[in-house]
Amino acid sequence: MQEVQQAVKRVTDIMREISTASPERSSGIAQVGIAVNSMDQTTQQNAALVEQASPSAETLAQQTAALRQALAAFRLKSLERRDLEEISMRQSL
Repeated sequence: MQEVQQAVKRVTDIMREISTASPERSSGIAQVGIAVNSMDQTTQQNAALVEQASPSAETLAQQTAALRQALAAFRLKSLERRDLEEISMRQSL
């Protein structure tokens, strides 16, 4: 009889632990859901920023090419070819 009582007590204790843990788990799952939603929103915002930046970068590259072409028309007699190469290397850094 005592063994049965101990078994019933263990089952009751286990059920109490399960009952106590369920709200904690639910709360933890809700927090994970909130974090995932936040990361999703941030990802969407970043994607939108990338879409906005891409055309700007392309326009900037085109303007840079046009400026280099315009500057290529000017030749400086006082600079030797070696000096021009050095300047070009510095600009590419």
